[in-house]
Amino acid sequence: MTAAADARGTELGRYLKARRAQVRPEDVGLPAGAGLRRTPGLRREELAALAGVSVDYYIRLERGRETNPSPAVVDALGRTLRLRGDGYERLHELAELASGRPTELPACSDHTVRDSVLRMLESVRPLPAYVVSRYNRVLAANPPGRRLMPGLWDWPEGRRNLTRYVFLHPVGRTLYEPWEETVALSVAHLRAVGGADPDSPELTALVGELMLKSTQFARLWERYDVCERGGGQKSFRHPKVGPMTLTYEVMRLARTGGQRMVVYQAAPGTPDETAMLRLESTATRPEPEPAMLSCS
Repeated sequence: MTAAADARGTELGRYLKARRAQVRPEDVGLPAGAGLRRTPGLRREELAALAGVSVDYYIRLERGRETNPSPAVVDALGRTLRLRGDGYERLHELAELASGRPTELPACSDHTVRDSVLRMLESVRPLPAYVVSRYNRVLAANPPGRRLMPGLWDWPEGRRNLTRYVFLHPVGRTLYEPWEETVALSVAHLRAVGGADPDSPELTALVGELMLKSTQFARLWERYDVCERGGGQKSFRHPKVGPMTLTYEVMRLARTGGQRMVVYQAAPGTPDETAMLRLESTATRPEPEPAMLSCS
């Protein structure tokens, strides 16, 4: 087995092991047994039996030595692990990666924002909006979008990453309410969007830094929770405009290698809208426009 195949298989194995640890015997109809179990969640032999594969085969999968499971086996493992939605898709994604099947390359650089997208950011004002890369690096934002995240633009351009911001920036650690729920979803989302290229240098560097600097991130990353967000609601305790709860929509941008535009809004006539609209006019100092290349 090549080193690349071994790495892909190991990522699949880590996911299986992490998800196995989160399934209790009683969740799948097995007796919990007396006393403490040495293994959190299901044992390997229990999972193998429930999924209809041999214990030896499952052990090879979990240790990264088997890298070509059939779709039927992957389906059986997903059902046994009680995976749904993004978690189920992630399992299939990792199985495809382990098999070495080629993935489609993006048509444009991951960090290049098209002129048409920059115009869209301006057109939605006064709604806060920004564009992020696959791994949550903020690539562009309109003025209220920049003011929504105080302090982020004090960082050098290459460090302006939302996941880094919520864990390591002092304002990012107080801006969102509840913070614990926000960061858990952020990590689960990073796991989801990173599935297509888990060996990406950008992702590897970001995860390595956060593993060293944040025990909370390290704990959440090892859970292998997966949730790709397409919209929802966030509550803020903003230092300039006060508390507000905003809904947001996430739009994938075609031919960009995973870029997404995020737009926030509030119900008309509400205190939340009043606070949000203040982002359009509140500024502590002139804010430079981001210098972005265009891709036609």
